[in-house]
Amino acid sequence: MPQKFFAPVPLPNQANWAVLILRIGFASLMLVYGYGKLERYLNGERGFADPIGLGEETTLLLAIFSEFFCPIFLIFGLWTRAALIPLILTMLVAFFIIHSGDPWDKQEHPLVFLIPYIALFLTGPGRFSLDHRLYAASKPS
Repeated sequence: MPQKFFAPVPLPNQANWAVLILRIGFASLMLVYGYGKLERYLNGERGFADPIGLGEETTLLLAIFSEFFCPIFLIFGLWTRAALIPLILTMLVAFFIIHSGDPWDKQEHPLVFLIPYIALFLTGPGRFSLDHRLYAASKPS
């Protein structure tokens, strides 16, 4: 089961390049947000929104995991689909709960990340990934 979940689906060469660009581009952009949250946490600032009732610090730690560590996995294409799950859930919470009453320019931001994350979840990490090396090495490319 894990091999099937993590293995990239065969894609045309241009699509492999496109997936690589999406992975690195959107992960790098998200990493900036996660780094800011990590820095706040390391400086002792534990206050954070608690949209689903887990507590401020727990929610902040989950956001740090999702927005800092998951993008690192995404950049390398390691456990890509698993790393995308927290990112997708975070963007869904941001869109439907955190920014639900905000004007469109605030609601749009999580959608800009959510859409490529869903697309990457469906395509997988592509050929240029550690997942390909680990889980599709025995399959022809």
